[in-house]
Amino acid sequence: MNGKPLPVGVDNFSEIIEEGYFYVDKTLLIKELLDMKGEVNRFNRPRRFGKTLNMSMLRYFFEKGGDDHSHLFRGLKIMAAGDEYLAHMGKYPVVSISLKSMKLASYEQAFEMLKKIMAEEYLRHWADIGDSDRLTQPQKESFLRIRDMKGTFGDYLDALKFLTECLYQCAGEKAVVLIDEYDVPLENAWFSGFYDQMITVIRSLFESALKTNDHLAFAVVTGCLRISRESIFTGLNNLKINSITSTAFSEHYGFTQGEVDEMLKAYRLSEKRGEIRDWYNGYCFGTSQVYNPWSVINYVDACRADADGNAEKHEKLYCAF
Repeated sequence: MNGKPLPVGVDNFSEIIEEGYFYVDKTLLIKELLDMKGEVNRFNRPRRFGKTLNMSMLRYFFEKGGDDHSHLFRGLKIMAAGDEYLAHMGKYPVVSISLKSMKLASYEQAFEMLKKIMAEEYLRHWADIGDSDRLTQPQKESFLRIRDMKGTFGDYLDALKFLTECLYQCAGEKAVVLIDEYDVPLENAWFSGFYDQMITVIRSLFESALKTNDHLAFAVVTGCLRISRESIFTGLNNLKINSITSTAFSEHYGFTQGEVDEMLKAYRLSEKRGEIRDWYNGYCFGTSQVYNPWSVINYVDACRADADGNAEKHEKLYCAF
């Protein structure tokens, strides 16, 4: 069966484009983000609905750096949105972290992982900051402490905000902050018995970076669970919550019927439309009916692997929630 390879388990936007994987174009998420002008945008969606891939796409679009990523978006919908949107391409320093790996057995282990996450992001930006004469010596020393995982407890509570400050001073532009799977350390801590300790850390980390931060252009925060605003986002009057009941952004996570039809057509599986609808349709975000992307991609991949295009012998693919 012909067709591009399917991105089973691939959530890096650059890899999908560069390696020629089939991509369902979600780049108009960029346009809607810019139109809505939210300073802190929180998205809650179920697992395996493309949150991490969209965060990767946002980073490659907005990030200012030595590499030009414009070729990744060639032929995609955002390129036809207009110059006012393309003016934001490659404009901002971007801080991008995922808290997924903080699902650990103890508070001490989870906090150590947070230190590692921040150290890796600081290291990623060291080339832009290390030789700069725009930072003071004390700022460079603080930066190196976090990069080398030798910071104080207070250093890490302020680590996101401090990084945006350093990037602003060196790049001359406010930073975009992307935080993926923000809820993982909190859900894990709740079931592991150290929630009070972890909520204090995450709340301080987020509030310092996202509340009244003069070096923040805007932020996107994603997760599966809707952690109460009062517990973690206290005082964030600039927070826009986009849940599964929100009409805005409703088609940017999950596959619409039209997108599923296009995928089936591309792989000569249009006759499977009814079956795939029966198995994987049924999600409603705002006013949009959507499919689970992970399930659809795996279904189509299973059909491709079968010379007869018959997926009946394959176990039905369900998302675990």
